[in-house]
Amino acid sequence: MSGQILVHKVTYPAELEKVFAIRREVFVGEQNCPPELEWENEDVSHHFLATVDGEPAGASRWRKTDKGYKLERFAVLKKFRNNGVGQELVKAVLADLPADAGYVYLHAQVNAVTLYERFGFAKIGPEFEEAGIRHYKMVRK
Repeated sequence: MSGQILVHKVTYPAELEKVFAIRREVFVGEQNCPPELEWENEDVSHHFLATVDGEPAGASRWRKTDKGYKLERFAVLKKFRNNGVGQELVKAVLADLPADAGYVYLHAQVNAVTLYERFGFAKIGPEFEEAGIRHYKMVRK
């Protein structure tokens, strides 16, 4: 598959519904995450939607926490995986962070660690389980 990948910050409710639909399909549907864990901190997060040739393909967000800036909820629909959508989402989220964002971190699913390493993130601490899925905490160096 090759198509034009575009990522933009979501500002309209209709676009936010596309973001939530992607997350629902990937996290709740495919990965069996409890829905009550999936929908939190939405109002304090900055959301992003990736499209491929205009079709919704992926989503992500970042938010400021008491520790720093947390990148979260990276989800790419199955038919668009392994084609650069995840990389474009990471690039867009990092570019949107404030210039003074010092401590930037995330909880990476084990199978996504190498993606985040390409952007300067390193594993910190032991593997842990979150919503029944194996993760590592990663911090941007």
